[in-house]
Amino acid sequence: MDDPRADLAALYRQSWPRLIGVLVSIGASRVDAELVAQDAYARLLGRWDAICRYEDPEAWVRGVAVRTIVGRLRRREVAARALARLGGGAPRRGPAGEVAAALAGMTPEQRAVVVLHEVMELPVEQIAQELELPVGGVNARLARARRALKVAEHA
Repeated sequence: MDDPRADLAALYRQSWPRLIGVLVSIGASRVDAELVAQDAYARLLGRWDAICRYEDPEAWVRGVAVRTIVGRLRRREVAARALARLGGGAPRRGPAGEVAAALAGMTPEQRAVVVLHEVMELPVEQIAQELELPVGGVNARLARARRALKVAEHA
């Protein structure tokens, strides 16, 4: 690495669109995806001296961002369910399309592993490492997500 700052800038330019796409596919709004991605890159900047030596620094950023967005989505869904139980919940509207509807019916954790595995084509082991989950946990989430997709397909 001749110029670590140039390497970081190149990583940012190359990986930003992919990261935003992954976060939006998991269920984040464009604004939330950009905010979470900015935070992940800010954390990367503070650790760049170490992370630049990683085999895949983009995987580190993606893992941070996906874990963050999954946590946010989970908290929102818990709040929405609580509001609905109180009678104040409005019907949820999501993007049109069968795939979007099927994804919307999954938990944020299931959406995350399905997007990383099926869209980003990452192996289960890498997803487990990035999301700090056991391989069995990733496989279980994938199995539940695939069942949800089959149910949605036949609905």
